[in-house]
Amino acid sequence: MSVTIEVVCYKSKVLANNESPLMLRITKDRKCKYSSLGISLNPEFWDFTKNKPKRNCPNKPQIERLITEKRRAYQEQIIELKTENKDFTATTLFEKVTGGSVVRTVDKFLKEQICRLKSQKRTGYAMTFLEVYNSLIKFNGHLNIYFSDIDITWLKRYEEWLRSQGSAENTIGKRFRTLPFQII
Repeated sequence: MSVTIEVVCYKSKVLANNESPLMLRITKDRKCKYSSLGISLNPEFWDFTKNKPKRNCPNKPQIERLITEKRRAYQEQIIELKTENKDFTATTLFEKVTGGSVVRTVDKFLKEQICRLKSQKRTGYAMTFLEVYNSLIKFNGHLNIYFSDIDITWLKRYEEWLRSQGSAENTIGKRFRTLPFQII
């Protein structure tokens, strides 16, 4: 379960300015994930044996500081995940540090929530999500929409639809309370 974080000069890719990008290579369980540092330099200024800038590299202190900050962010996240006994991959570590995540549809998100809750033996809470899922399917016909597509107007129409179906105030409150925070 060892994780390595190295900065490499990606010399196989040459940019228009004849420089190569500096990439962060995250390796866990022999699987690698590369992430750009957002900077590039001429390969003649990179020490490939030590994976660091040479002494004569322009902007060497700034580049080293950026490398140190990026490594620190990943190391902190690794420590946090290990203390919580959470398993992770190079890709999930990258997403955790960068805040990147996969854009999911409402349908996929709710189904994942239901499965997660069932696997945690939280069947009552899973049933609440299932009720919201079924209600939203009846209202909208499908949930292959993104959270960004749901606005105040859509929510008001959903509330009116719930009322027209004879739902009580408590039921409507429960539906809206259970809606994922991404919507509201």
